[in-house]
Amino acid sequence: MCGIVGYVGDRQAQDILVNGLEKLEYRGYDSAGLAVFDEGKIDYQKKKGRIQQLKEVLDEKPLAGSVGIGHTRWATHGEPSDVNAHPHVSSDEKIAVVHNGIIENYMELKDKLIKEGYEFQSDTDTEVVAHLLDSYYDGDIFEAAKKTAKDLKGSYSLGIMSSDDPDKLIAIRKNSPLIIGMGENENFIASDVPAILEHTRNIYYLDNDEIAVLTKDSVDFYDEDGNSIEKKETVITWDPEDAEKGGYPYFMLKEINEQPKAIEDTLIGRITEDGIKLDDVIITKEDLDKIDHVHIVACGTAYNAGLLGKAFIEKYARIPIEIETASEYRYKDPIITENTLLIVLSQSGETADTLAAIDIAKKAGARVLAITNVVGSSVAREADDILYTNAGPEIAVASTKAYVTQVACMLLIALHLAKLKGLLSEEDQKRIAESLLNSPKQIEEALEASEEIEEFAYENKDLHDVYLIGRGLDYDSCIEGSLKIKEISYVHSESFSAGELKHGPIALVEDGTVLLVVATQDKTFDKLLSNILEVRSRGAKVLAIAQEKHRDALEKAGVEKVFCITDLEDDIAPIPAVVYLQLFAYYLAVARGCDVDKPKNLAKSVTVE
Repeated sequence: MCGIVGYVGDRQAQDILVNGLEKLEYRGYDSAGLAVFDEGKIDYQKKKGRIQQLKEVLDEKPLAGSVGIGHTRWATHGEPSDVNAHPHVSSDEKIAVVHNGIIENYMELKDKLIKEGYEFQSDTDTEVVAHLLDSYYDGDIFEAAKKTAKDLKGSYSLGIMSSDDPDKLIAIRKNSPLIIGMGENENFIASDVPAILEHTRNIYYLDNDEIAVLTKDSVDFYDEDGNSIEKKETVITWDPEDAEKGGYPYFMLKEINEQPKAIEDTLIGRITEDGIKLDDVIITKEDLDKIDHVHIVACGTAYNAGLLGKAFIEKYARIPIEIETASEYRYKDPIITENTLLIVLSQSGETADTLAAIDIAKKAGARVLAITNVVGSSVAREADDILYTNAGPEIAVASTKAYVTQVACMLLIALHLAKLKGLLSEEDQKRIAESLLNSPKQIEEALEASEEIEEFAYENKDLHDVYLIGRGLDYDSCIEGSLKIKEISYVHSESFSAGELKHGPIALVEDGTVLLVVATQDKTFDKLLSNILEVRSRGAKVLAIAQEKHRDALEKAGVEKVFCITDLEDDIAPIPAVVYLQLFAYYLAVARGCDVDKPKNLAKSVTVE
């Protein structure tokens, strides 16, 4: 949930650490802090609130030194406060630690340490790690770290420093992302690439139960028992400016506008003259014949993309799909066998509940196909088949381009499976693929409507509720649109299957109620038009999204705002349709004065339960 940065080199660490933490703000946090080694001791500063508040403290009392660790915290144990902020230190302040994740057995360890005479200052699980390190320390911080890690249960990544080993940083990873950056006469640790990208493109991804020991001149990798291991270096190809706002007021708006290119990058090399080509999805017809049921599992926005994936696979491959949120899947005792295919979606590739679902499935012998954006992420490494979205870095907490690229990937997989089963002709596959290739143009058309959507959002910025209705794929789009509105504008929003209005929800409609209607599907348009007339007769204000051929009917129905997509295959329509909903959510949030990129209580990478 939170962010770690570490530095060892010849430069002053403070500015590098602060800058790195700022690059990780998208992960969500409520406090920040640094620890730096200087003149024989560890100095540290930590502060509740934004990084800017920490910077004000550091302006008055800077931390000098060329070795240090930094952290942004999102509270799990103990309220947000200066005391609970990281880093946490041992009683003699010779050891400092920063930690992402949750130590599940911290109370047991805390009781043990208290009996040994240790006193605790905070309410966090992390302080246990600092004192446990101290209890094992006998002059070798690596040995203490190794022993400490064996005592810890849960999900964690750790950055550790000791004043007795001032030229050294220790990094440990278990179920929480941590990377190592290699520089020239300097090395780095971080939770994610943007924190250190301006300093190095040469990255190593730590795997579970691995330890890295960093000095300014070297990085050595070990397994949990202290055996030396070799790691493969990854070279990051995207540029630092890709993680900056690029002139937009918010990352979210930048990323909404990046969606045409994101889709192009997702499809490039995968739709060819010879059909759909998915290099890292190696399922054969023989493999598919053995699969007797398929589960789709994901969280949040990724789950909403999975809803469309379910519809696509059932339609084209005629395979029944069960879909579940990962947080429920792991506790529902799902029926999994060696003939199960588990499809997971995760933007970050580090979503804790999704990783737990993969673990359950693999232990039962299932095959795992993953859709993710992050090369080398935990989900990517655990999967048998992998399809990268290639969306590029997404900084805003509310996902946009990750969602549309996940939808595109789900359609590619559906077409691929249908072709393997012999259920899709070359002609049909080509027609659908060509329509998918045209979707960036339809997204650009949606972006051209930004000013009109902004006007509608500002006119209605004081609303208390907003409802979204659709049928079939349109209803799935409404679920995602409703989530976006809740996430960033804090307006109560609900999505309903339009056919269910008469079974209860229409009781909520009164004069002035705002409804967003997604009506892009030919086979359900007439029914949706009837629903629009029903809510209009009760005084609702309607914004409708449809294909161009239906504009006249909507305008005659008295719809206030009509946004039309150039006519296309119905199954492609959810991609441009959701862009209109993203824009409405964005402009509504701006109109209400919300912090769009960092909505309250949320984090980008959800690496704890």
